[in-house]
Amino acid sequence: MQRVLVVEDNEANMHLFRFLLEKRGFEVIEARNGIEGVDSAIREKPDLVLLDIQLPDINGVEVMKRIRASEADSNLPIIALTSYAMAGDREKILGAGFSSYMAKPIDVKTFIVEIEKYS
Repeated sequence: MQRVLVVEDNEANMHLFRFLLEKRGFEVIEARNGIEGVDSAIREKPDLVLLDIQLPDINGVEVMKRIRASEADSNLPIIALTSYAMAGDREKILGAGFSSYMAKPIDVKTFIVEIEKYS
């Protein structure tokens, strides 16, 4: 079973992601802020990370950098989840080191398709 770490501070979004992922057989590990996300990535060794960019403590870009620099697998796929949807945002996020980018609100029909690219 693939293990997915979801770092998301919005409870409604977390509920939706957990529901969609568990329905498809993924094990979900939850973190509600950036520090918890970094700690969970190191401790739990997930197969994939879904990472909100706007978090209450440190932003998702910093979380991603800390995960990449940590004992976690440096090739760990990390997908940015963000409401930033302006021209050029996708390129900035991918250029920062994320594996992929999904705009929020997510498209429920394509969400799992994107996730399964990394399983």
